[in-house]
Amino acid sequence: MMAKEKVVLAYSGGLDTSVIVKWLQNKYDYEIVAMTANVGQGNSELEGLEEKAIRTGASQIFIEDIREELVRDYIFPMVQSGAVYEGKYLLGTAIARPLIGKRLVEIAEKVGATTVAHGATGKGNDQVRFEFAVKALNPYLKIIAPWREWELQSRTDCMNYALSHDIPIPVTAEKPYSIDRNIWHISFEGGILEDPAREPDKDMFRLSVDPLDAPDKMEEVTISFEKGIPCAVNGQNLEPVQLVEELNAIAGRHGVGRVDMVENRLLGMKSRGIYETPGGTLIAFAHRELEHFTLDRETYHYKEGIALKYAELIYYGLWFTPLREALDGFIQKTQEPVTGTIAMKLYKGNINVSGRESAHTLYHHGMVTFEQDELFEQKDAQGFINLYGLPLTIKGMMKVKKDKSREATGN
Repeated sequence: MMAKEKVVLAYSGGLDTSVIVKWLQNKYDYEIVAMTANVGQGNSELEGLEEKAIRTGASQIFIEDIREELVRDYIFPMVQSGAVYEGKYLLGTAIARPLIGKRLVEIAEKVGATTVAHGATGKGNDQVRFEFAVKALNPYLKIIAPWREWELQSRTDCMNYALSHDIPIPVTAEKPYSIDRNIWHISFEGGILEDPAREPDKDMFRLSVDPLDAPDKMEEVTISFEKGIPCAVNGQNLEPVQLVEELNAIAGRHGVGRVDMVENRLLGMKSRGIYETPGGTLIAFAHRELEHFTLDRETYHYKEGIALKYAELIYYGLWFTPLREALDGFIQKTQEPVTGTIAMKLYKGNINVSGRESAHTLYHHGMVTFEQDELFEQKDAQGFINLYGLPLTIKGMMKVKKDKSREATGN
């Protein structure tokens, strides 16, 4: 007998991918290899995955711990860029997808698979992010996206399919929203959250307390950066994964980092997402404050536009592109002076700056003081105003001339 073709499935053990294992087996008669990426979703989501995958039809499973690579090579460069999608979303799900796609390709090549598969829906962004990664890294691999093929039309259908095939599932009809968690954030979508007028349940959140229930006392925290990369918390140097976890704990207990937004998906429709990014919110806030302190005006203003584009590239799944690599070159250059420490006070969901330190600061006390100084002559400002305002002066002169002409002619 000829060996079956192999397909590597991006497997989370959740509702969709649990059903997909059995569906792929029935539909294509492939040998199914599962690949689970440990991106910091927690031990509770990883426990029992091997047994579950094999039980539902996979021949083997690879559980890959990619947390260090995710933080070091994806999240921290994103932090340096300043990327935030539509002013609110810190791209927690989006930034993990290209790395998961990369590992999917690597496992497929390792086991000799001809095909990869994923559980992203036809309405979502993740299908694009996964498939763009595969196309960029190994375009010869076939891709199966069951949500675009099968007869199942809803998560209710999936739950019924799972029950009929004796597949254990982690969601119920009473609480059918979707959860995606990694070391950077947790996202909640779908189900009861599809009503934008409905406030999320208080017990839904995992990483942060309700700001109203946060301590009544402020807590100060400092984050230190080296060339735009966070490297220490409260003066203690930490490895990337440990640093993010520590800040998640600190910010979470003060209710920092919750976002409820309606965003524009890549496919054109709007969707509601609720995000918890406690540590990431602190890091992004502190990084922005340090850039204010250390970057010159023209560089900072231009970089704001780059940050918007960088956020779009991540959100749209365009990580493995020449443009992203080119922007990285610009961003890395801008980050050379972004070294220093930002102190913040946290209180019931709020962050306030309490101190800034950097050997590379461009803040010069002698230039901005209202006291007498030797660096700035007040009278020099007159020439600057005359030259910088010259276009306005000329425009004003022309308007006065036209007005007088109208008065003279009576028009």
